[in-house]
Order: sequence, then C-alpha cells, then structure tokens
Amino acid sequence: MKIRHRRVSAAAVTTAAAGLVAATLAAAPAASASPAAPAAPAAPGDVATALAHQLGTRSAGSYLKGGKLVVTVTDAQAASTVRAAGAVPQTVARSGADLKKVEAALKRDATVPGTAWAVDAASNQVVLSVDSTVKGAKLKKVRAAASKQGAAVRTETVAGKFQTLTRGGEAIYTGGARCSLGFNVRSGSTYYFLTAGHCTNIGSSWNDGSRTLGTRAGTSFPGNDYGIVRYSSTPTDTQGSVNLYSGTRDITSAGNATVNQTVYRSGSTTGLHSGRVTALNQTVNYAEGSVSGLIRTTVCAEPGDSGGSLFAGNTALGLTSGGSGNCSSGGTTFFQPVTEPLSRYGVSVY
Repeated sequence: MKIRHRRVSAAAVTTAAAGLVAATLAAAPAASASPAAPAAPAAPGDVATALAHQLGTRSAGSYLKGGKLVVTVTDAQAASTVRAAGAVPQTVARSGADLKKVEAALKRDATVPGTAWAVDAASNQVVLSVDSTVKGAKLKKVRAAASKQGAAVRTETVAGKFQTLTRGGEAIYTGGARCSLGFNVRSGSTYYFLTAGHCTNIGSSWNDGSRTLGTRAGTSFPGNDYGIVRYSSTPTDTQGSVNLYSGTRDITSAGNATVNQTVYRSGSTTGLHSGRVTALNQTVNYAEGSVSGLIRTTVCAEPGDSGGSLFAGNTALGLTSGGSGNCSSGGTTFFQPVTEPLSRYGVSVY
C-alpha cells in the first residue's frame, strides 16, 4: 500500500476523466463551479451517523440503495427507529458487535502490509482485501485467519499494491516531497490548511514552490492520516473552495460519507475524478503502519495526490490517504474522514 502526496495547480485544465480536484491554495480561478461535478447531497451520511450512534451494536452499518438510506438492524425496535428517521431497515443475522469481533480477530491474526478490511453492510460480512504483495507464508497466514471466521469474512484480491501516495513534484512541498492541499480551514482569524498526516510527518515547513506557506501545527499518522499547517500570515489569496480545473466549487460545510454515494476527488497529480464510496471504517495496513476509520472508494489516485480533497456537492468529506492502481486502469483509494481533524484541531471549513 502506498500513500500519495502533491498539490493541485491553479492553472486551468480541460475537464477530463483524468482530472482531480484539490482545495484552492493560491488565487482561485474566477470561473464558476463546473457542471462536471454535480451536487451530491451529504445529508444521508449525517442521518446514517446519527442512527449508528443511536442504535449502537444493534446495527451493522448502512448504505444507499436506489437513492434510499438502508440501515441494517437486528431487532424490531431498532427497525422502528430506522423507519422513524426516514430510512429503510434491513434485518441481518450478525450484529455490529459480532462483526467488530471478526475485525478484532483479523487485526490479531491478519495484520500484514498489503491487507485491508471493512464491514460490507449489504452482505453483512467483513470484506478482507489482499493486494498483490501478500504472498507465500504471509498469504497462508491471512487465508487461515479468514477461514477461522467462516461465512462472516469474504476475501478478495486487489490488483496492485496498497500504498501511501507521496513523491516529489508540483503542489505543496516540504523538502523533496510533494502532496496535495486538502481544505483551507480557520479558527477565528487564524488560517490553516489540512492535508494527509503521512505528508505532515515528513516536514514542518511547507511551500508552494515559490513562497513559504506555513508551518506544521499538528500531525497524526499512522492510526489516523491527517495533518494541519498554519499559514505564516493571514492569506489574502486563499479561498474555501476546491479547484475543478474548469472552475471552482465552494466548500461550505463538512459531513460524513455514505456507502454507494457518488463523490469527487481533487489532487495535484491527476486533477478531478469521481467514483463511489464502497465502505466506511476501513482498516488499511500500509508498510508504514495501520490506519483505521477510513473511507474506501472506487475513485482513482496516483502518487502526489495524497492529502487532496474528497467532497460531494459543497460538502467536504475526506483527505486522500492511499490506495492501489492508477487513473489509467482504475483502482481503490482510501480517505481520512475530514470531520475528525476538524474536531481535533477546532477548525472549520469556510
């Protein structure tokens, strides 16, 4: 598994499937929001999060189906609560507690670089993903761990290598490394930007290739994958928007992702790309360490895209962490939910 870092250029780029969107660092283009990234409501994610807290282990996850939020439940009372919230209950055999035990067993027996797992709410299973680097004795160990859990675990093979996406190049820089800016944020009159923690672990001082931007104010990786940089002076040319390469998208709120939701990603290597959320609370075992609580998606990404923006409509959702594949053949990409660093550092999007 690799992690990717790099910032998005402010230059206009023709909209294409190979493009990504990164939060605006310098002067934002004057163009209006691109119709290529239609608004996608984040409200179902907030409803799902509220129900998850309310139901606890009586639910084993949720997902979107036909535009409706489906929430798994294990009893009639939980089903009534779901209906009252305007969602559709789905009765399942395994509770949230049951699947947490399965994940704990995988953490104990299958934690090797190149593996990842998360609950698939629709099938009421834990999906164990294995990349192409897991071979020989390690693969045998992982398969044995999965076998112990019976039908509660479904194993899949993923092409390529799970990796963080850091490398030198264009965008926000520290030393020889390049990442992508995620979202501009602030606390009162103090301004910051968020990016990936595996980026901010690398260095303290950040620049855009020609000027100093600011200094690291916090970092968390592994375990989490987020970091925050405080601007050296109050910026006059940064905005709370995301670069769409054919315009911009104003980010006005932060929220929670939902399984099957359509999302967009911006990054300095590949521009703007879209895809679908396939899992929440994903655990990924990178070579640098394990990260949990991630959003898994079908959005592609490449080295240098680390830290870039994941969003739906005007809502910030996450920061690019890592994944496998590329934007030619496709792949799997993981994102750090943005609500956690916003809460941790007491900042907000604007």
